[in-house]
Amino acid sequence: MQLDFNQLRELIAALEGTDISEFTLKNEDLELTIRKGSGVVSAAPGVMAVPQPVAAPDGGPAEVPTPASSPTPPPSAAAKWVEIVSPMVGTFYRAPAPDEPPFVDVGDRISNQQTVCIIEAMKLMNEVESEVTGEVIEILVENGEPVEYNQPLMRVLPA
Repeated sequence: MQLDFNQLRELIAALEGTDISEFTLKNEDLELTIRKGSGVVSAAPGVMAVPQPVAAPDGGPAEVPTPASSPTPPPSAAAKWVEIVSPMVGTFYRAPAPDEPPFVDVGDRISNQQTVCIIEAMKLMNEVESEVTGEVIEILVENGEPVEYNQPLMRVLPA
């Protein structure tokens, strides 16, 4: 049995609406355990584990941690930029290979569906595509740095 990222996200979303506090899915190729309230998602080797935001104990909205070191653009630009976020946990790479130029630099114009970086997860290279056309105004992560699910990677000023 194989689970892709979207299937895993749908499974977690379906469990959020129930009173189930722990869910385990096992077969010969996969073991996946999801526990509510612990913020932990674990999987057997060979399967990508994706931590999800967990609702606060008071039933309030879920919070997603963001890096404290992220610089904030000037207030005039802050209302207009769009963040490109990591779709998974992994390692951020700006270029397709160490000896090649980066996909994008600050100031570059990008288009919708353009590859802007790679996230390596479980020895697989996953291209991250822009969902907006515009100008890259900030790259928030250093090359080779680990990233979390939903962590902002870049800020784009839409055109």
